[in-house]
Amino acid sequence: MFDRQKKGERAVLVLPHSRADGDAERRAEEFVELARSAGVEVLDRVSARVESPSPRFYIGSGKADEVAESVLANEADVVLVDHILTPVQERNLERHLKVRVVDRAGLILDIFAQRARSHEGKLEVELAQLKHLATRLVRGWTHLERQRGGSVGLRGPGETQLETDRRLLGVRVKALTQRLEKVGTQRQQQRRARLRNTVPRVALVGYTNAGKSTLFNAITTGGVYAADQLFATLDPTVRRIEDLSCGPAVIADTVGFIRELPHDLVAAFRATLSEARDADLLLHVSDAADEERDRLRSVVDSVLEEIGAGDVPQLRVMNKIDMTGAEPRLDRNVDGSPREVWLSAASGEGLDLLRQALGERLGGHRVQAELDLPLSAGRLHARLTALRAITGERVDEDGWHLSIDAPYSVLAPLAGESRGEEARVLHTLIAPESDDEW
Repeated sequence: MFDRQKKGERAVLVLPHSRADGDAERRAEEFVELARSAGVEVLDRVSARVESPSPRFYIGSGKADEVAESVLANEADVVLVDHILTPVQERNLERHLKVRVVDRAGLILDIFAQRARSHEGKLEVELAQLKHLATRLVRGWTHLERQRGGSVGLRGPGETQLETDRRLLGVRVKALTQRLEKVGTQRQQQRRARLRNTVPRVALVGYTNAGKSTLFNAITTGGVYAADQLFATLDPTVRRIEDLSCGPAVIADTVGFIRELPHDLVAAFRATLSEARDADLLLHVSDAADEERDRLRSVVDSVLEEIGAGDVPQLRVMNKIDMTGAEPRLDRNVDGSPREVWLSAASGEGLDLLRQALGERLGGHRVQAELDLPLSAGRLHARLTALRAITGERVDEDGWHLSIDAPYSVLAPLAGESRGEEARVLHTLIAPESDDEW
């Protein structure tokens, strides 16, 4: 056994890779950036080729000896491994190296713990950490085992420290889960309110450090923290956009994705991820200056599939063109709909094209027509007023005679919510060619 150091800020990195890895260098640099994002001082890097993982250390025993020499020479107090280790492999490495060992999942969880700011975000991080820790409680406290005996039926070992830790951990996990369910219910109510207001929802997604938060701040007044580091933003922030041709919309900034994102973290971060899953449109932000942008985009798409957001429509955004010399532009699909916007969130170039594309993708066509409502349709009249869809109005004994000018996407949901005569009149307005069905 050894005494675990509490500071853990001086690290040796272990960078496993295989012969088939074509991006080993990029992956290594990303892990170094992860370590620095956690506030770690990187003392040394040890590259380890792993074709067949060792059940004992994951890396080979010879390479483990090399890491031990580096730890001793550099006086490191933690070893960070760029791979997800089993609890047994992590424990064996700690015994062999005589320092704390943290795998890729543990490092990402540590960064999330540092960056979470909201009450919900902190709860989600703690829950993910406890679930990760639960698999690491492997016979670490047998020296504190309490014995119970003397009476018939009570002889033998009592509750071990390991069992106590597991029980206490389970109690805490249950409490956190219940609190998160309560917060989730409140968030769902807020989301339903947005749905009732029929305001289109947009979510920013992309590989971490692609510039999502900078873009969010550029098109809103969000004031979200943005920095050139991994996972700069964790907590979901939602703001309203008013200057779109389709009318108002809400946009959410979400956590950046990364390869091998811990499953416990994916499961725990329901708040941030649900913004992507429930959105009407995803703004998939990529770093235009990154040569690996196409491959990183596929990583994000795979995570979106994992969280159930794979079918949500996307508008691609190529950010940071100020670093490439490219000009802002709007690329379209064969049918003329916006497909990809090239811009720079930092300089503001191309933001007008993004607003144009958002207006087209969210609004479709505008509905400009005359609408007659009976006096009994007061609820629908109030909704149209709240949505600023009424440009002219006249009232007589027959009801309201309205001039309507609003995006199709704003009016269409009202038809599904309305009943009877209101639904028939509104359906005739937005889809007159289908009036025969009524």
